[in-house]
Amino acid sequence: MGLSPSCGSISEGGSVLRFSLLGSGSSGNAALVVSPRTKVLIDNGLSFRQLEARVSAIGSSLEGLDAVFVTHEHGDHVHGLGTLARRLDVPVFMTEETFRSLPPGVGKLPRIETFEAGDTVRVADLEVSSFSIAHDAADPVSFTIACDGAKLGLAIDVGHVSQLVRNRLSRCHALVLESNYCPDMLMQGSYPPQVQQRIRGRLGHMSNYDMTSLLNTLLHDALKLVVLVHISERNNHPDLVRRLAQQVLAKRPAMLHLATQNEPTKLFEVCP
Repeated sequence: MGLSPSCGSISEGGSVLRFSLLGSGSSGNAALVVSPRTKVLIDNGLSFRQLEARVSAIGSSLEGLDAVFVTHEHGDHVHGLGTLARRLDVPVFMTEETFRSLPPGVGKLPRIETFEAGDTVRVADLEVSSFSIAHDAADPVSFTIACDGAKLGLAIDVGHVSQLVRNRLSRCHALVLESNYCPDMLMQGSYPPQVQQRIRGRLGHMSNYDMTSLLNTLLHDALKLVVLVHISERNNHPDLVRRLAQQVLAKRPAMLHLATQNEPTKLFEVCP
């Protein structure tokens, strides 16, 4: 497997947690998480062909995929879920309400495993812990993923950052955070008022300033990597996102990376 570590070389004989954002944005979201014994996906809004191509591009494959975890039922997170689950006969984990709310186009899922928000699911050497988030979906959740002392936290499609979100994301060694829109660009843009209200509402998305406020509360010396995701092509700009995040991370050891819609990130390494 071709790797591009983000935090140094692997210690001999040690376990390590790796992940890649395979796609991030309104056209399709998916993340691959890999440990020495386990391989899981978080969401799949990509076609099977695109998913295969992007996993291959980072030096991995879908062979041996152990599970798919679903955050919520919106199409950009589940568009390719049915085809993937049927072709690979892989178990799909989601809350009961998310399962009931899946779009008809997803089709039959051969192996469904439901959990309640707040539950932790163990898949071999991975601990996948769910927590409730604020978004306009039936029962949306996000996850932290832990393996052998390394902890990865994700906060994507979050309209309001609660104390629960802050608590669950604390002490992570790597963070994946939404930085969806610039409020000024959204207000001055082409979206109609009702769409603007949905985006900036408590059940919408995180702005750049929501991201920086959350990131500031999550800083600690063992945080090694921050990946910013779901950056709007119409209502945001990568340079602005990067500059605001760098201001928060000044004099901190964490690396910063911005994910895009059309290409996977490299396969990052999460170090405890």
